[in-house]
Amino acid sequence: MSKELKITLVKSTIGQKPLHSKNIEALGLGKLRKTVKHPDNPQIRGMVEKVKHLVEVEEI
Repeated sequence: MSKELKITLVKSTIGQKPLHSKNIEALGLGKLRKTVKHPDNPQIRGMVEKVKHLVEVEEI
């Protein structure tokens, strides 16, 4: 069974760089406190690394 990441948006993208907003949108996050689950793979980890100051990540 593969691991998953639970990603929650905890800070707004207002005033952030456009690349950060695009990464948040690509992760499926739009509103504050929205949580999504994604498989734990290098692509998702890279996206999360770019916006780590805006999200909370939990391994499940």
